[in-house]
Amino acid sequence: MTGHNIVNHAVLRYTFRERIRDPDHAEDIMTPNQRAWAQARDRLELAVSSLGYPEELAGLLAKQLKSPKAIDRMASYLRLARPGNLETIVDEMLAICADTEAWREKIESREAQMRYSAWLNSEERAQIPEEESREQG
Repeated sequence: MTGHNIVNHAVLRYTFRERIRDPDHAEDIMTPNQRAWAQARDRLELAVSSLGYPEELAGLLAKQLKSPKAIDRMASYLRLARPGNLETIVDEMLAICADTEAWREKIESREAQMRYSAWLNSEERAQIPEEESREQG
């Protein structure tokens, strides 16, 4: 990339971000969830760049972490722990991803258990044994 192209890319990136932050145009471009994700990614970029790593690393981390809460958790870790190498950063990202996945599985399991319990206590389920006994008799 030539110097001129790098400058143009930086200007376009800045212009796009400023337009997103502009309340008059934000709704046209991004949903509230997308805006929250982009803002979390920006905070992660600041934390990553403060450690001397390129901002592009923050984009890669954010894509893996997926949610604004997980991205903010990673940014907080970077600000507080100030890890000295890239491997430590990636290990923490993987740990956050594992925690998030375990939480999602727990929620899914709880919801499935609630549906099963509701079915067990339902009138529909209570009628099944009566129908089966009539068929057998």
